[in-house]
Amino acid sequence: MGKGVFQVPQAVNEPVKSYAPGTPEREAVLKAYKELYNSKVEVPLYIGGEEIKTGDTAPMNPPHDHQHHLGDYHKASKEHVEKAIKTALEAREKWANLEWEQRAAVFLKAAELIAGPYRYKINAATMIGQSKNIFQAEIDSACELIDFLRFNVEYMTRIYEEQPESNSDAWNRLEYRPLEGFVYAVTPFNFTAIAGNLPSAPALMGNVAIWKPSDSQVYSAQVIMEVFKEAGMPDGVINMVMGDPKMISDVLIGHRDFAGLHFTGSTTVFKNLWKQIGENIHNYRSYPRIVGETGGKDFIIAHPSARPKQVATAISRGAFEFQGQKCSAASRVYLPKSMWEEVKNYVVEDVKSFKMGSPEDMSNFITAVIHEASFDKLAKFIDAAKNDSDAEIVVGGNYDKSKGWFIEPTVILTDNPKYSTMCTELFGPVVTVFLYEDDQWEETLKLVDDSEYALTGAILSQDRYAAAEATKALQNAAGNFYINDKPTGAVVGQQPFGGARGSGTNDKAGSILNLYRWISPRTIKETFVTPTDYRYPFLGE
Repeated sequence: MGKGVFQVPQAVNEPVKSYAPGTPEREAVLKAYKELYNSKVEVPLYIGGEEIKTGDTAPMNPPHDHQHHLGDYHKASKEHVEKAIKTALEAREKWANLEWEQRAAVFLKAAELIAGPYRYKINAATMIGQSKNIFQAEIDSACELIDFLRFNVEYMTRIYEEQPESNSDAWNRLEYRPLEGFVYAVTPFNFTAIAGNLPSAPALMGNVAIWKPSDSQVYSAQVIMEVFKEAGMPDGVINMVMGDPKMISDVLIGHRDFAGLHFTGSTTVFKNLWKQIGENIHNYRSYPRIVGETGGKDFIIAHPSARPKQVATAISRGAFEFQGQKCSAASRVYLPKSMWEEVKNYVVEDVKSFKMGSPEDMSNFITAVIHEASFDKLAKFIDAAKNDSDAEIVVGGNYDKSKGWFIEPTVILTDNPKYSTMCTELFGPVVTVFLYEDDQWEETLKLVDDSEYALTGAILSQDRYAAAEATKALQNAAGNFYINDKPTGAVVGQQPFGGARGSGTNDKAGSILNLYRWISPRTIKETFVTPTDYRYPFLGE
């Protein structure tokens, strides 16, 4: 067959649609929402070419209307997980040897399917199953997932183009092999795009994956599998299993051919999985790759020179979009005392203007948190703040779970920089403010840096020296650092995402750095004129 040095389409970020009143996209997504909401779905296991219905099911319910039954998903037994391993390893034989441009074509087609015929279905599924308003669904399940797929293909070609120096005597080549085994992808509820990227990034590089989506994201996970199958992804390359997370992890991590973990979720779970991998290290064919993006306690710090309205907007958006359930959401704020009254007035005005309810009503900025356990945890911290002597509720503080898991956006003020909600990851619409003396800027930077997490953070300042000082002082405090902006909203190809410390391995999803983790390079040296005498010149008389 013919050969060529192929160029892939240039990756560009998918434009975000507005969904403003009267736009065709608004009508299209509302139509998709109604159709999905009023139908029942049964989500099977996807193992090879089979869609397996085990009979052991769990219900799916919208967080904003938890009595409404969307359908059920099937849970795997140990035998199903073992079958997924066998199927994946069998699929690897052909997939790993498939020409790279053929793999690229699958995921480029998947991107176009999401951009076109699947856009409103995947957005509506994310709105329903994860309670995202339309804007949050659009930037996630449509645009970011499209961007991951397109940019990863471009990054793959850049990796393959990276070759060693050669000379006239020998030709040196690098080939980028997939890992020897399978990759275990564990994905969170909060981003449909992350759920699609974690199994597909390794698969693009020739690996096979076994994907366990969050129990709270299965509804939109099925749409991702539908897209991959329609895009022509061969059977067994990505297998999706749901069920008991401990059992699934035990089987996969205990297998000799376990080659890597691609994880997004809680810090505690990731550490436990890392420990489990370490305990099994003597059983593996090779050292597994461990890639994780975990917790965050993301900050905003304002310099006295900052503009109060800008600070307030960074808080209102950064802390409360998607109910604060972003890994990057602002949850601790450090403000100079001189600025507090003005910022407080703006934030209180914002929060009181928020509408809350179903994402089907597009005037709602806030919807529900993901499930009852999250609701109960947040309510507990809010109640404590109402009673603790070193904290007070500035605005919000109410909650109601009669229909959905609704937590009112809440601002807590504390005079204790180590107050519980300044340190504990809450993953909800609760932000805590600490006020510092205006002349204590340097000391406050040290307070900000003193955290077990290091995911995102933001500095707002009109003083360039102060911005530079914060950038240097907080160099290890955030893997994604923002100047004069909120600490959320990373875009693929623009702000590669990830942090260190208790926030993960900082392998930067949405960049070439992440793809390097899923390859095992081989160096090939081909000598043109082979020596026939062992003697080197230095041996001459």
